[in-house]
Amino acid sequence: MPTFKSDKLLQVSRALLGAAGASEREANIVSDLLIEANLCGVDSHGVSNLKAYIDLIEQGKIKPGAKNVIVKESATTALVDANWGFGQVACSEAVELVVGKAERNMVSVVGMLRCNHIGRLGAYSEMIAERGMIGSICANSDPSVAPYGGMKSMIGTNPISLGFPAGTEKPIIVDFATSASAEGKIRVALQKGEKIPEGWILDKNGKPTTDPADLYEAPLPPVQVKVVGAQLPMAGHKGFGLALAVDVLGGALTGTGCSHDIHVPNEWANGVLIQALNIEAFSSMEEYERRVDKLITDIKSSPRTSGVDEIQMPGEPEFRMREERAKSGIPVSDVTWNAILGVAKKYGVDVDKLMGK
Repeated sequence: MPTFKSDKLLQVSRALLGAAGASEREANIVSDLLIEANLCGVDSHGVSNLKAYIDLIEQGKIKPGAKNVIVKESATTALVDANWGFGQVACSEAVELVVGKAERNMVSVVGMLRCNHIGRLGAYSEMIAERGMIGSICANSDPSVAPYGGMKSMIGTNPISLGFPAGTEKPIIVDFATSASAEGKIRVALQKGEKIPEGWILDKNGKPTTDPADLYEAPLPPVQVKVVGAQLPMAGHKGFGLALAVDVLGGALTGTGCSHDIHVPNEWANGVLIQALNIEAFSSMEEYERRVDKLITDIKSSPRTSGVDEIQMPGEPEFRMREERAKSGIPVSDVTWNAILGVAKKYGVDVDKLMGK
């Protein structure tokens, strides 16, 4: 498995997206967020998706140059039509919109429809937390998860993320799929030739399996990502309940549609709802930060069970991995790298030159 410095991988991603039709700004935003996901150790949302995005451009499902259009708006809300542009670009702009409204009016909510895959949700809640606000984002998606007690894919992995700024401590970044695993993690395991834990998926016959290939129809990813088995909700009925909540908020409310009946030209679409809460509406920033810092230090210093060296806060593993991979580099599976090389050859992009070889 090759390992690359983040700046070199960033250049390759930008060059390939640009060759496929993205503007410089679009290629920069998408690539920055893909590489950021890899740096954080969330490889399921990193460059493993690059070929799929370029395939979607070629199929006319991602439309370079598309602009966000506000369909409905009030002082504290907006509904945004992303017009099938790049999901990361559309969502980054929506974050700016939601933060601006919360700065003026203390709270805001922005929904998005006709939006392509936005990638790692934690990036956006962290953006809001970095602006000194509490942020949340949820996104529904095409069905790949069975309901609690069922065996047919009816709901999406439907992730949720919340970001809470702190004072001297790092922000708390809660970010998880409501399924037992993000679908992309199953793809990464497949590409690495690894088994997955029990309780993640069912095969096409509704039987539990630890073989990631059992989730997909041939030809397997990265050639195509077609689910014929089913993922399972996290924590049984609790994950199922959260997934339904995301389906209503990201799908029914925005007009995107719920997971099992989304009528879109793109299986990689997301229905998105973003919220920002201005802390000054409730507390001085100084008092808030003091309370959150104390919460973090009290929890981290609390008694640990046998064999546990440290209690970590949500987001802390990603912050640490970011620092580690910034120094040591980003590992990329052979399957992903070969797919990237295939795209580079198709578009005449000299990867060796970009890598400084």
